[in-house]
Amino acid sequence: MIRAATPDDIPAIRSILAAHGNDGPVRTADIVGPYVAHLVGHHRAMVSESGEGIVAFGATVDAGIAVHLADLFVRPDLLGRGIGRPLLAAVFGDATRRTTFASDDPRALPIYVRAGMAPQWVCLYVEGASSTLPVAPQGMELASAGPAELAAIELAWSGVDRSVDHAFWGSQAAADSFVVLDRGEVAAIAHARARQVSAVRVIDRLVVRPGADPVAPTLAALRRAGRGDAVMTMLMGPSPVLRALLDLGFQVTERDQYMASEPDLIDPA
Repeated sequence: MIRAATPDDIPAIRSILAAHGNDGPVRTADIVGPYVAHLVGHHRAMVSESGEGIVAFGATVDAGIAVHLADLFVRPDLLGRGIGRPLLAAVFGDATRRTTFASDDPRALPIYVRAGMAPQWVCLYVEGASSTLPVAPQGMELASAGPAELAAIELAWSGVDRSVDHAFWGSQAAADSFVVLDRGEVAAIAHARARQVSAVRVIDRLVVRPGADPVAPTLAALRRAGRGDAVMTMLMGPSPVLRALLDLGFQVTERDQYMASEPDLIDPA
């Protein structure tokens, strides 16, 4: 049976995530618990249930330009039994514009292709010392901002209201929400936070003003987010920021495959 997930399901969902290595010991702060609760409370989150209890979890987020598959996990001992495909169909519903970040597990790709998405480019998680990043260039400064302000800026740029998500990003452990100003004009908005399993900080959401060169604002945002220590972010493979970070000693630590029903849903820069 496939049904909507409820808060009571979160422990079972986390157990499935942990079995896949996507949840683990809380060494700095609990990140996964609030994340799952946000999906269950504000987005389309569903579970597959059998006589053995909850055996799979899936969730999508309406990102405005498309419906994005945030998670799809089947209990590892039940993989290959046809559980994932109907759950995937249920969480996407009748949405035709679809995106996801597929893991390196090759078993996931055929399911997503059959769901109408095609591989576009690799997404790389890069990590390094924020102290190696250059000081923001003259005329560029960073200032704290509330989630509502950042949501309003993104709405003005994209026409998409993601106020609920900005409120969540701004509420996470050790959150730092801010704007990057270039000669007084907002060049980028960002939310940074702690990670669950290490002291490395991460930028959870970074949006650069449409048409702006992303390199300087992104480097400035990462320098602030890292607070002098290690910092991590995810970049689309074609992004010019990737080369800049690699030249500064950052390393690629993980990778996903961006997939979409249409090739132009996201600007990779």
